[in-house]
Amino acid sequence: MTISIEQIYQILNSGSISEKIEILSQLTETDNTEVISEIIKMLDDPEIRVRGEAFSTLVLNPKNISDILINHLESDSKNVRGFTILVLANRNDKTATKEIAKFTNDDNSMVRSCALGALGHLKAKEFSKNIHDCFSDSNIEVKRSALYASILIGEKISPENISKLKKENDPEIEKILSMNI
Repeated sequence: MTISIEQIYQILNSGSISEKIEILSQLTETDNTEVISEIIKMLDDPEIRVRGEAFSTLVLNPKNISDILINHLESDSKNVRGFTILVLANRNDKTATKEIAKFTNDDNSMVRSCALGALGHLKAKEFSKNIHDCFSDSNIEVKRSALYASILIGEKISPENISKLKKENDPEIEKILSMNI
């Protein structure tokens, strides 16, 4: 059964949770720009199962959809920005690292944390300064992400930064620091 683009829009915008999940699961091979854009918008759906299915649909898509994903990094939605960054990382899209690095300065801490995780996952050593700058972030989760990303790209953490991070007295930071030995 073939489904029209209009039917896809209708389901994604006003269908039930199960209808949204069902249609998303059928869209892993699309390269239609409008449909991909609608799937990306589902990363901000109020229902976590729909967001998860949209995420999986985008990660599993074998087509070259990088440009569409990168264009959505400018979304007003923190969920769309953050999860799109993670989709790019999970697709191992190293061409997106320059765009992703910009989001280590995002207004939203979740987005900053996602950007750091993506840079670490993609082994983007060329953005080690962006990563190290986040050791001074006001958000503890961002500091953790920066520390872990730094380790993933093979950077040695300076004694000054280690001292600064230890002052957080955070068990997660201690755990991550123990990986850096």
